[in-house]
Amino acid sequence: MGGAEKVLEALTETFKGPLYTLIKDEQSVKQSPFSNLSIQTSFLQRIPSASRVYKHLVPFFPSAIQRLDLSAHNLIISSSFAVAKSIVKRPDQLHICYCHTPFRAAWDLREFYLSTLSKPLRLMADPILHYIRRFDQRTHDAVDYFIANSHYVASRIQEHYGRDAKVIHPPVDVEAFQPTQSRENFYITCSRLVPYKRIDLLVEAFAKMPEKKLVIIGDGEEGRRLRAKATKNISFSGQVPHEKLREILPKARAFLFAAEEDFGIVMVEAQAAGIPVIAYGKGGSKDAVLPGRTGLFFHEQSADAVKDAVIRFEKMERDFEQSTIRQHAETFSKGRFLREMEDFVTQCVGR
Repeated sequence: MGGAEKVLEALTETFKGPLYTLIKDEQSVKQSPFSNLSIQTSFLQRIPSASRVYKHLVPFFPSAIQRLDLSAHNLIISSSFAVAKSIVKRPDQLHICYCHTPFRAAWDLREFYLSTLSKPLRLMADPILHYIRRFDQRTHDAVDYFIANSHYVASRIQEHYGRDAKVIHPPVDVEAFQPTQSRENFYITCSRLVPYKRIDLLVEAFAKMPEKKLVIIGDGEEGRRLRAKATKNISFSGQVPHEKLREILPKARAFLFAAEEDFGIVMVEAQAAGIPVIAYGKGGSKDAVLPGRTGLFFHEQSADAVKDAVIRFEKMERDFEQSTIRQHAETFSKGRFLREMEDFVTQCVGR
């Protein structure tokens, strides 16, 4: 259950109807809030082990999304970070897209993703990403109204599609996290361990600060490489149950975030737990964090910039008030999200 799934969960509480998706993982669905919903899938579902090899099926995403039959519905709400916005609809159907991001592997992070591949895979992936990018740009007219999850994403929608977007921040379960006075002497981050999250910068920075402790929660394809680079003051907790995260997070001195993220729900969860955020000052962090009040930014994705930010934080740590941090987090509540979504959809239907 990442940020996109939490948005989808909230949407299904207010807007009733079947879900359409490219692929579903039966086991994951059974353990999710979507277990009792009607879920329609694309032809990709028929591929053996599709839910495990879906990254290799990206070239087929455009065809799969446009073959979904949505003709029975007057209102379509898409939750899109890849191709969901590109559904085929009739002129009399209303399509509202909640856009988490224009497909990053085909746009802003194209060169970064290619750099993580071997040369043979790069030669294969480059034309595929070019094709996806052209498809993505060509199909934005399928959307009647765009909603962006941050001002950063709204600017990218304008840049790539030439379209305006209403900003509605995603829902955060702020009540699940509560501040504590029992703080301990460690820093924390929580993330999927994948290249663009830049956990490697945090590992390198804390290797230069052996007297400071860093706890890394999460797992992913980068896990083995990051563990090999880590020094003794850096510990990996892997995936932890949500209840355990709620217990650990409030005890940290600060939360670290080095990615250029579209929004970053986990930064708000950390603030709901009453702890300041030290984040890369680009992207969704500029919506999620108030510099000087609920956290601070570093402006270069480098280990030295992270190290300098931690040193700056410790000099001003007492300036951060737990109550102020918590109050800011509460402005991202699930109730606020649902009210804003209902109001906007009602306006669009009225037009």
